[in-house]
Amino acid sequence: MESVKFVLNSKTCLLGSLVLFFRRAGLPGINCRTGGICRARKGGLWEPMIATAGEAPIFPLMRDVYDPKTGLNSLDLPGKPAETRVVVAMSGGVDSSVTAALLKEQGYDVVGITLQLYDHGEAVRRVGACCAGQDIHDARVVAERIGIPHYVLDYEHNFRESVMDDFADSYLAGETPIPCVRCNERVKFRDMLQTARDLGAAALATGHYVNSRPGAGGRDLYRGADPDKDQSYFLFTTKREQLDFLRFPLGGLSKAETRAIAERFGLSVATKPDSQDICFVPNGRYTDVIERLRPGSSKPGDIVDLDGNVLGTHDGIIKYTIGQRRGLGIATGDPLFVVRLDAEKRKVIVGPRPALLTERIDLEEVNWLGDVAFDKLPADGIELLAKVRSTRPPSPARLIPLSGGRRSFCWKVRMEWRRDRLVFFMRRLTVRTSVCWAGAGSGRRTTSLGMP
Repeated sequence: MESVKFVLNSKTCLLGSLVLFFRRAGLPGINCRTGGICRARKGGLWEPMIATAGEAPIFPLMRDVYDPKTGLNSLDLPGKPAETRVVVAMSGGVDSSVTAALLKEQGYDVVGITLQLYDHGEAVRRVGACCAGQDIHDARVVAERIGIPHYVLDYEHNFRESVMDDFADSYLAGETPIPCVRCNERVKFRDMLQTARDLGAAALATGHYVNSRPGAGGRDLYRGADPDKDQSYFLFTTKREQLDFLRFPLGGLSKAETRAIAERFGLSVATKPDSQDICFVPNGRYTDVIERLRPGSSKPGDIVDLDGNVLGTHDGIIKYTIGQRRGLGIATGDPLFVVRLDAEKRKVIVGPRPALLTERIDLEEVNWLGDVAFDKLPADGIELLAKVRSTRPPSPARLIPLSGGRRSFCWKVRMEWRRDRLVFFMRRLTVRTSVCWAGAGSGRRTTSLGMP
């Protein structure tokens, strides 16, 4: 336990009181040596404490950055923070900036790295861009503010091959890609992680809102404490050996708390808007990017109903995604949705909303992080929770292994299906704390339930 002196600033006092925030985990045993202290309210993730604004009180902080008994620091790494180098992936946003500031405050040997991922062009001037010119500048300013070395690495070629080309090819194949997943998988947690090792770092820290904890087979991946900001969906391809090297200091915070910490550090990015999902699409028209990467590859075709009747034409399937309703360019009595995309025949198949519902999805690209090897799972599968969209809460489902190493995923409730990603969770300890056991890309769907 360490003591920290808070000097009260009269500009922040209201009626002789100052509101201080402590992590709930640190509340038991907190006493004020000088001045009074009491609970102002209950129920929040952070609880405000009221201190008399007379003298400058001293509060003991329940924050152990190093445990001499175990020899582990707050990142579950051996050695004191000052002896532990941590590379922080700094995108120029508030999340990664606060990550770097917190680790620096705890005494770690912090090195900031920012990746230049693409020829930003218009994105330099776009609010909410990621890894563009302004972001690199913001990251550099933050690094200077908190006093850490900062490096900018040119990863444009890697990003083009690993993320942007995959993005274009996926749309041409009738899929709806998630470039953030590929960026984490093939750039940040592969190339950048190796760079961190080359710099002698013991860990690579990011500003993702997820948690990781030591488990039986290494570190386990858990959902973030704030369900509105949980980003475990975008990290489903993270391998166990990568998790062992990665750290996520913001996993227990909400976005509002992160911004409050940024203000405390006086960071210029405290109120900076969040980055957009597709950082390399400066004007919001992803089709322009695909046309530039794959000139002439988008060709016209027919829009047909479920029976094959031609309802209209289109000028490229890249402009459509499963579940889409608007912009179809056809007029019928009932609302129609894109149900399937046939890239080989250049057909957009539409149908009523019920045609989007399914109770079974066959999976591809499964990344299994479970405690039990996948080939040891029971033949009738296991009960778990699953997400098919990043913004939807997990739903009960069953995962069933099939012959030939394939996996089948069965919903216990009917869900709207889109060709997307899938993340599995198993409940641990409490409903709000779930470990991420696996993720996968969804392949073809079937309408039969397929459950025992």
